[in-house]
Amino acid sequence: MNELKAKSTTEKTVVVPLLLIATILAGMLSPMQSAVNGQVGKQLGDGNASAVISFGSGLVVMAIVILARKSTRQQFSSIPKKIASRSLPWWNWLAGCCGAMVVFSEGASASVLGVATFQTTLISGMVISGLVCDRLGIGVAIKQPFNFPRVLGALLAIVATVLVVLPSWQAPKVIALAILPFLAGLLAGWQPAGNSAVAQETGSMLVSITWNFIVGFSILGLALLIRIGMGQVTVSLPEAWWMYLGGPLGLLSIALMALLVRGLGLLLLGLASTAGQLIGSVLIDWLIPSLGNQVYLVTILGAVVALAGAGIAMVPSANKHVKLDELEGKS
Repeated sequence: MNELKAKSTTEKTVVVPLLLIATILAGMLSPMQSAVNGQVGKQLGDGNASAVISFGSGLVVMAIVILARKSTRQQFSSIPKKIASRSLPWWNWLAGCCGAMVVFSEGASASVLGVATFQTTLISGMVISGLVCDRLGIGVAIKQPFNFPRVLGALLAIVATVLVVLPSWQAPKVIALAILPFLAGLLAGWQPAGNSAVAQETGSMLVSITWNFIVGFSILGLALLIRIGMGQVTVSLPEAWWMYLGGPLGLLSIALMALLVRGLGLLLLGLASTAGQLIGSVLIDWLIPSLGNQVYLVTILGAVVALAGAGIAMVPSANKHVKLDELEGKS
């Protein structure tokens, strides 16, 4: 008995740190996606077009996945009837709008703000959104009241946002662009609840993710078509192959998180993935000067404060029992 316990303890000592490292690396996929979409938006001169390309590439991948299995094809084909039956509140079917806002803000502002500033403001918005959603009972079985740690986490998120935009305080245009990812983060906090509800209704998270991409692609595509028709924009496809990786990078991140959560649990997964996002953001801006973004000391400080705020805000949720199929990231 003691040998089995010692073996289990040893496995945890070795396996958990490895899983944490893997989660940090997986978290770095998010800033990579932001960097790709930001460069597409910069080349095309339009965040809307960049977001359509990102959603379109991801939708192609998910269509192949869904069509490959009979069960997922049947689950997906049941969506029109389920929407018509109104068994699920209609707003859950529109969770893809949140992802559309995130990806649009990447194309419109990531190349100007820098990946580190973009990700920090996005995460800060998500921390505050998570606090509000838990308080209102959105996506959770039990409402979580405001308490000191959770409010402190939200305040630290606001401080982090102020810190990362300080170097650009004299540039009103940049400050205005920083509002985009912050607002996207506020919306993204609700997205997992909507996607989880669709997954439970259809019986498949894969179907839910695909529907998420369809909604986002449709909204962004319609807006782009209207603007093209009005002569506001002329769109040409990017030539570099890597500029079509925005959607697939987001999907890979979601898939890895779904696998890693089994060994870590949601609390450790959330902390490690957030750390990966912020570390990856700073490294991208620092190691790839061709992106034209400078890493300031206050940018690094802001990223650290954002991680601290996210960690403090997550701790009260450690004892909440959340099903695996409730795990969902940005599209």
